[in-house]
Amino acid sequence: MHASNDHHAGSRPFVVGIGGTAGGTSSTERALAIAMKAAAARGVDTQMFGGEFLARLPIYVPKAPQRTAEEIQFVETVRRADGLVIASPGYHGSVSGMIKNALDLLEETARDSRVYLSGMPVGLVVTAYGWQATGSTISALRSIVHALRGWPTPMAAAINTSASRFGDDGTCEDPAVTAQLGLIGDQVADFLQLHRKSA
Repeated sequence: MHASNDHHAGSRPFVVGIGGTAGGTSSTERALAIAMKAAAARGVDTQMFGGEFLARLPIYVPKAPQRTAEEIQFVETVRRADGLVIASPGYHGSVSGMIKNALDLLEETARDSRVYLSGMPVGLVVTAYGWQATGSTISALRSIVHALRGWPTPMAAAINTSASRFGDDGTCEDPAVTAQLGLIGDQVADFLQLHRKSA
């Protein structure tokens, strides 16, 4: 059984970002980076797993005799995390297979002293080319986070990339979307600060 992340006591909170698409930097990954930047501005250490990394994770096999270096890195990093931000494109009305596969890999933490994402704040971001997939994908992500015992933040960002575009420099032309993403980073940081004060 692995230890919890109690070694973070007295150190800066650590938030992990998970998101993107296969085949290069996407609007999803750029949106995730904006939310993570907002968390970092609040004194939080961050690390992102973007599409290029997530695409290298093999399909999760629960009883595999060994794990790849990427699988081990991903699970061990999430084990150290105090919070998460998850960003997925809306594919056919739900979470992309690549993001779901990464979250399925967290089954490796089922026997940890901190099971899955127990007690962790989790910010959610969804991008889609049109509005139809955004709501159902956010709902699916919330259900997954609940099943993993995490706490979805009150704010989730639904981004219609046909109307709100991201530049190659990572910025979004829509200030309302930038504000939404910043609020997600802020809420994850707020949760961690409140938790530390009550501990």
